[in-house]
Amino acid sequence: MKAKIADWKKEMTEHLTNELLPFWTSRCWDEEWGGFITQFGAKGEDTGVDEKSLLAHMRTIYSLSLAADHGFDKDGICRDLAGRGVKHAIDHYWDPVYGGFYWLFDRKNKVLIDKKILYGHSFAIYALATYSKVFGDPTALHYAEACFDLLQKYAAETTYGGYLEMFERDWKLCGPGSQGGDRKTLDVHMHLMEAFTALYAASGKEIHRRKLEEIIEILMVNILHPTYRTGIPQFFRNWEIAPQIKFDIIWGWDRFSEGDAQKPNALDNTSYGHNVEFFWLLLEALRIMNADPKPYLSTFHAILEHALAHGVDRQYGGIYVEGSHDGSQVYDMAKEFWQQAEFLTGMLDAYLFYGEERYLDVYENVHRFVMDKMIRHDIGEWLPLLEREGKPIWTHMSHSWKVNYHTIRAAVLSIDRLEKIENRIGQQ
Repeated sequence: MKAKIADWKKEMTEHLTNELLPFWTSRCWDEEWGGFITQFGAKGEDTGVDEKSLLAHMRTIYSLSLAADHGFDKDGICRDLAGRGVKHAIDHYWDPVYGGFYWLFDRKNKVLIDKKILYGHSFAIYALATYSKVFGDPTALHYAEACFDLLQKYAAETTYGGYLEMFERDWKLCGPGSQGGDRKTLDVHMHLMEAFTALYAASGKEIHRRKLEEIIEILMVNILHPTYRTGIPQFFRNWEIAPQIKFDIIWGWDRFSEGDAQKPNALDNTSYGHNVEFFWLLLEALRIMNADPKPYLSTFHAILEHALAHGVDRQYGGIYVEGSHDGSQVYDMAKEFWQQAEFLTGMLDAYLFYGEERYLDVYENVHRFVMDKMIRHDIGEWLPLLEREGKPIWTHMSHSWKVNYHTIRAAVLSIDRLEKIENRIGQQ
């Protein structure tokens, strides 16, 4: 096993340093108008799509900052690009009247959608807090805290707990249904946990810790299935389970046609990738808070057992998209890039936590699938979507939703965890 771990680390390091980071650092900055270009075709070419998004912009700041923090900043280019990104977001994407960041822009920085979307603000907090902690920048931390404060003022839903998610420019709640004003989601609350973890790590402020503890409780009590501990995607304001519909302002629904108003199995589906991502993000939050993991052990166990039993393709390799809560059905056997990425980190964290080699076996399954079938080694990035057996369905390298956050983070954190495992084995 020791030799395998060394090989995995070497292969992932070569991918990150020679392929993945150079893909982004060589082409992501818009030299004409500023900001990050994130629309790249099958050959890594700029497709010219006249769109920039808050989500892609903040995710790029985060990814570059994380890479630098772990020693992968060749010639300081990650720091330089991330710093330019922070300044650009403050200068062009921040609303000087009502506060908060707009959602969508054209390449010349004209605002196309001025709504305040919590999904985007979760990544603004995550990126700006991470950049601030890595590089000691007080301005980035100021804007991360400003976003946090706006969420507490306008988005915190105090009757039932948690956060409302879709707002107009002036922070008035959007309408119900597809406008999203009457919904709460796993996606947003999980990423707010991730964001508040980074914010508390950067600020050390008690209010940030307290809100992190609060959102963990919301996730544990309301968002995880009471029996299977799997993630439930959507809820109404009172935490009644809601059918998983498509919002007017969307992310992650790019695989569905215009006519799809809601998902099949809209009341019974769970994402294997989200569940494992939740496991390791919660573990990281507890580590940052120096909190005892014992109250969460049964949930950790349930999540991991469900994921390993139902989400892993033992025949062709890789991770399925989603299935039923009880594990009786896999609804989508395609292989999407981000579920693979989250399992890489999650399985290594599970091994470090439990010491059971079966988690390394699943890591090896996913690592091989990603390296052999999902990465375009000649281009540098990962394919977004494959058939179960590994044949590409989509071939573009990036757009506003499929950017660098999952791929760079998985590579950086896999190397970090593999080093920890090497050290542990060396001490035995």
